Amino acid sequence: MPESQYVLELKGITKIFPGVKALNRVQFQLKPGEVHALMGENGAGKSTFIKVITGVHKAEEGEMYLYGQKVDFKGPRDAQAAGIAAVYQHATSYPDLTVAENIFMGHEIIKHGMIQWRTMNEEANKLLKRMNADFDATAEMGTLSVAEQQIVEIAKALSTNAKIIILDEPTASLTKRESEELYRIVDQLREEGVSVIFISHRFEDMYRLASRVTVFRDSQYIGTYNVDEITNADLIKAMVGREINDLFPKPEVKIGKEMLKVEGLSRTGFFKDASFTVHAGEILGFTGLVGAGRTEVIESVCGITKPDAGKVYLEGKEINVRKPKDAMDLGIVLLPEDRQKEGLLMSWGLGRNVTLPIMGKYAKGGLNDDKKEREISKQLLEDVDTKAVDIFQPASSLSGGNQQKVVVAKALGQEMKVVIMDEPTKGVDVGAKAEIYSIMGDLAKQGYAIILISSEMPEILGMADRIVVMCNGRITGVLNRDEATQEKILDLAMEKGATTKGGAA
Repeated sequence: MPESQYVLELKGITKIFPGVKALNRVQFQLKPGEVHALMGENGAGKSTFIKVITGVHKAEEGEMYLYGQKVDFKGPRDAQAAGIAAVYQHATSYPDLTVAENIFMGHEIIKHGMIQWRTMNEEANKLLKRMNADFDATAEMGTLSVAEQQIVEIAKALSTNAKIIILDEPTASLTKRESEELYRIVDQLREEGVSVIFISHRFEDMYRLASRVTVFRDSQYIGTYNVDEITNADLIKAMVGREINDLFPKPEVKIGKEMLKVEGLSRTGFFKDASFTVHAGEILGFTGLVGAGRTEVIESVCGITKPDAGKVYLEGKEINVRKPKDAMDLGIVLLPEDRQKEGLLMSWGLGRNVTLPIMGKYAKGGLNDDKKEREISKQLLEDVDTKAVDIFQPASSLSGGNQQKVVVAKALGQEMKVVIMDEPTKGVDVGAKAEIYSIMGDLAKQGYAIILISSEMPEILGMADRIVVMCNGRITGVLNRDEATQEKILDLAMEKGATTKGGAA
């Protein structure tokens, strides 16, 4: 096929950072008006590849063609001028500025040396109307939801007359309803002739939007496939290099004694009368729609927030958790949902992140035992198979899946009785998911009590022994593993079935 039949083509792209080959002779072709999915494990090279396309990084080897013409971008402005724009998972917006100011940041409409505010607001509103947004150009960016901020980012791309838009994990932080709205916008862009590169870990995104999918693995190009011709099993094998026959390796574990009991826990405006138990060796799933109150209940158990009423018991004894350190000292360990803000110090090395909660153990006469600390952190990171150069590597340099493994390693170093995992596989690829589930199963076999908070229905059904369902701040039902179905969970999550089952878990 002639090169001119592609709007974008990359051949033999190699990008080298000190000590690592981030891309190794990869290739990619994008057709006019095509939605092309780009998939691969965390660390496969997807983000680096996107930065080469957008002029952020310059490749050491390879060629890039735009509409059949060879191009050599000196920086992001060159890519923008050529009609290429990227919308990243974490919006790079200015929260105190208006929507219009964010959309036209860096390419303001200027006449006679003056910024044309009225014209910019009018043009911004036209773009927002095109995407069915229910807010206008004068809204302050910081007041918008994550989904609305993404709409603004797409509008910003369109304001530069972009003909190629790259969407990097756009649904990772969206609810199902918000994802559907994003799908509609992408469909509309395709109909208007815009070509879209859609990066995602979610197979449903790919099946819903893309006609072709390209897979990267270990910084290399594996292949390009027609979406309607490749099976899930073949796609997973392409991504991880092996077959994953059982994505949810739930071990048969004998459930032991009651470890944690929560009785009538309430916090005004957030949740009411939450009661549940979790036993040694048990994985207790917590699910519900976004905003149901799952995380808020657990935060009160862990001392992050203070409940107004209720009691918490650990191994049969009532406990009074006033702050997170109290919970940690008692053996209640939380792996937070936002690993980058709450789970890790991103600029610190991996080793120091892992040993931070237990650093006092290895101090002698007020001085830290660096050798012992290094040995412990290295072993813990190896136990969860973290892919890293060394323990001094900053957490910020790792992929999302490997960052989550560091959070798990950090938990393993503590004296644990109850392990609470809040959305542990959010933004994590299928290979890392399988490894995290395996770790979860091993923890259950070792007799730890595990609470798994998740919005992922397959994850809850695949890993939990019992499932607590919440809606509007209340526990609406509890299902055993053998009776749980997606339909029953959704009924309880939307309170349709709340009267048929309920009470303490």
